[in-house]
Amino acid sequence: MSKRLLHTPEGVRDIYGKEYTGKLYVESKLHDVITGYGYEDIQTPTFEYFDVFSREIGTTPSKELYKFFDKEGNTLVLRPDFTPSIARCAAKYFMEAKEPIRFCYLGNTFTNTSNLQGKLKEVTQIGAELVGDDSVQADAEMISLVIEALKNTGLTRFQISVGQVEYFKGICQEAGLDTETEEQLREYISGKNYFAAEELLQQREVPEPYHSTLLKAADLFGSIDSLKAARESVHNSRSLAAIRRLESIYEILKLYGVEEYVSFDLGMLSKYHYYTGIIFKAFTYGVGAPIVKGGRYDTLLKQFGKDAPAIGFAMVTDDVLEAVQYQKAPLPQGMEKKVLNYTEENYAEKLREAKESRRQGIPTLLIRKA
Repeated sequence: MSKRLLHTPEGVRDIYGKEYTGKLYVESKLHDVITGYGYEDIQTPTFEYFDVFSREIGTTPSKELYKFFDKEGNTLVLRPDFTPSIARCAAKYFMEAKEPIRFCYLGNTFTNTSNLQGKLKEVTQIGAELVGDDSVQADAEMISLVIEALKNTGLTRFQISVGQVEYFKGICQEAGLDTETEEQLREYISGKNYFAAEELLQQREVPEPYHSTLLKAADLFGSIDSLKAARESVHNSRSLAAIRRLESIYEILKLYGVEEYVSFDLGMLSKYHYYTGIIFKAFTYGVGAPIVKGGRYDTLLKQFGKDAPAIGFAMVTDDVLEAVQYQKAPLPQGMEKKVLNYTEENYAEKLREAKESRRQGIPTLLIRKA
């Protein structure tokens, strides 16, 4: 047998023993809080039609998708992201729903890219989506839900950074940027490539004060007080409305009692084009990337025929577990197993004993004596 058969492909791995016990524990702790907020479980297929994740919908680039064909010749992909799948499902089964609907999910996503910086190509995500509510209360509920869920795993040292896509879009609109330039600039700023962003603005001959304002947006981060500087930097109604909404969300988060975990970053811009309002990420010690990403996507469901606002988030449970281990939060070690040795002669007796132990919830092994 080839030794190669014993190894997994690059970007995926086996999880077993205490690590897997810890992962299941983290998932259950996150799930308990999400369902405690009234969200109902939903399961969507591991693979979907290619068009569900197309560029028009604004999700993962085609080159980063695992693509294959069915026997009819349709192009299928392994899901790289849950949100478009949930949007498709909501449009299919809840087209006429007038009341807000709340979903939660747990499953694996797949990204076919070599630019992983040590990250896996297959990860487990747990998340929630609130469809049909465009209020600031819905925004605050989603952020509070993230905070309470992370706390329930034992994490205490983390921060939720909140941005607003409309603030950036308002400046771009006022500056008269075309869609292509706006998307390119958004990609540079979201990737913290400020030199490329400045070069792009120079090439497009974006005049002052818009040139400086767009670059300055990347530096507008911090406490609630940072929003004052953001307001003073702009004059268009779209950006100002975005600031007012962030301030309103913060007031509601104070009612939840979670404001200490929240900061603001108006330079935060996602590569996913479907985000339309607030976006947020959770950062913590021990993990070099956000452990939670989320935001508002009020136009995504329209791509599937249902015109409804929505907001949601996804957590990478593998990363949450890594943070929990780094911060030394307590994890279950698993119950001690009871071992019963049997022979041919006393097998029936030992089996009865094992059945009784298992009925009492005690893990029990039956091992034949050599």
